[in-house]
Amino acid sequence: MATPTGQGYYMVASDGGIFAFGDAKFAGSMGGKHLNAPVQSSCPTPTARATGFVASDGGIFAFDAPFKGSMGDGS
Repeated sequence: MATPTGQGYYMVASDGGIFAFGDAKFAGSMGGKHLNAPVQSSCPTPTARATGFVASDGGIFAFDAPFKGSMGDGS
């Protein structure tokens, strides 16, 4: 996913690993940690200073971004 400036991008792996390039800021990752379901998508904030991603079970992970809840436990 490209940053809003177009000068960088994020790549996210299904295991929760996040990779930042260019002006994308690395703020954290779930790589190497147990996830209940694979990651499907990521999204940087409008300033590209934070990122989050969502797993196929509805789990949401936020890094330097507001966390507003998750449905990852199936409830």
